[in-house]
Amino acid sequence: MRERWQPDTDRRRAQEFEAFVAGAAGRLLHAAMLLTGEPADAKPRAEQLLTAALARTYADWDRLRDEDPYDRARQEIAARYARGAWRQPRTGEGVLGRLTPQERLILVLRLYEGVAEEQTAALIGLPVERVRAICARAVVAMRQPAPPPRPAPHWPLSLLSRQGAR
Repeated sequence: MRERWQPDTDRRRAQEFEAFVAGAAGRLLHAAMLLTGEPADAKPRAEQLLTAALARTYADWDRLRDEDPYDRARQEIAARYARGAWRQPRTGEGVLGRLTPQERLILVLRLYEGVAEEQTAALIGLPVERVRAICARAVVAMRQPAPPPRPAPHWPLSLLSRQGAR
């Protein structure tokens, strides 16, 4: 009896997970794109974060009795981003490009995902007051106008012609 029961359970599990991914993957991918700062047409890091988070969520699917799978996947994306953000170069790309990785993570969790301060603090491992201060600082930074782009250096034509003559 065990052998006949197992394929039905696996098929049901796969169908439940497919339904979850169909409904949640778009929003989770957008959150990952906000974190990584990648444009919509080139998002390999965001897709890697999402794929790893969904794989982990699927591996834990049977143990998610009363837990929301979306929360689990979001926590996994946040944790993976936090672990790898220090290795990635800080780019000025995207809406949140001026923020540090920590500010970006807190802002996405608090404002985009709507996670409470207490849950965000527990997820990141910081005191609630610190999360509140970082979020406030990030919001202030986002409200300030972007600094103007730095102009390209102006090279006199005489310098350019001398370098080419060498």
